Amino acid sequence: MASIEKPRPSASALNDRSREIFRHIVDAYVETGEPIGSRTLSRRLGVMLSPATIRNVMADLEEAGLLAAPHTSAGRQPTERGLRLFIDGLLEVGDISAEERQHIEGQCAAAGRGVSQVLEAASTLLSGLSRCAGLVTAPKDDRPLKHIEFVNLGPGRALVVLVSEGGMVENRVIDVPLGLPPASLIEAGNFLAARLVGRTLDEARAEVARDLDVHRAELDTLTQKVVEAGIATWSGGNNGSDSLIVRGQSHLLDDVSAVSDIERIRGLFAALEKRETLLKLLDAADRAEGVQIFVGAENELFNVTGCALIIAPYRSSNNNILGAIGVIGPTRINYARIIPMVDYTARVVSRMIG
Repeated sequence: MASIEKPRPSASALNDRSREIFRHIVDAYVETGEPIGSRTLSRRLGVMLSPATIRNVMADLEEAGLLAAPHTSAGRQPTERGLRLFIDGLLEVGDISAEERQHIEGQCAAAGRGVSQVLEAASTLLSGLSRCAGLVTAPKDDRPLKHIEFVNLGPGRALVVLVSEGGMVENRVIDVPLGLPPASLIEAGNFLAARLVGRTLDEARAEVARDLDVHRAELDTLTQKVVEAGIATWSGGNNGSDSLIVRGQSHLLDDVSAVSDIERIRGLFAALEKRETLLKLLDAADRAEGVQIFVGAENELFNVTGCALIIAPYRSSNNNILGAIGVIGPTRINYARIIPMVDYTARVVSRMIG
């Protein structure tokens, strides 16, 4: 006989005492990652509640599916359902400081106008500020190209400047053969300009692949390498698909040691690298104006327990979604601090590349 799932409790269904005790349990879990017992909680509350009274409330919260005992000890910690209730009904979201705002804007601005540079800077920035793994989904740009140019940066390096018809500028640094003559950069730019302008990158990439075979005898080896590098560096994803930029994966391992925890994290990244998951991320970000929060396996996005995902969309000047930016961390991440951080970073990215 199929089991009947209990209705999900809401914050309003808890009385004042239960809400206060539950809030302190979650706060303690966020701080330490460890379950908390009734005696420790009694001292933490600083009110005239006996450990026995607290144990009764904790038992009720456990019965409601909001708390669980991970070990045989008397300590309790919030379940994923409990964390969801806390986020939806009890969380008091703060604000980031003026210094953090300046840091976010400065780091993104320092990356330049290139889309990929701004997104990589934002991902790295969020990882550092949140001590989690920062991620960005970067959809491919389907707008036709207007201009391409190669700029010499010194021995072994060149800058590819690509401009779309919508005015979006993409700058990518590529490796080129040492001793490359300036004429090869000019020849590569002319070769691509004749084939890229008015086409999307996918269309241009396919045509260049065909033309390289035909014109191989006309292009010297060095020029051909520059042409191929200039095309290949545009797309972060396979076959021009959406790409995923992740920075700070090591932060996810800071609080885990068990093999099972590490395997779950590996599984999470494997799921995120799938195109279907990226599309779900974008859809989730597009359904709401602000930040979206996913806790563990309660959602259909990825069936992984022990992790939380906080994302927000970044948009174009006409409010069309371009992608999503956010962080992944353990379920005990500091939601009150990270939510406004993700939200503000997404707004800065929207302003810079929208």
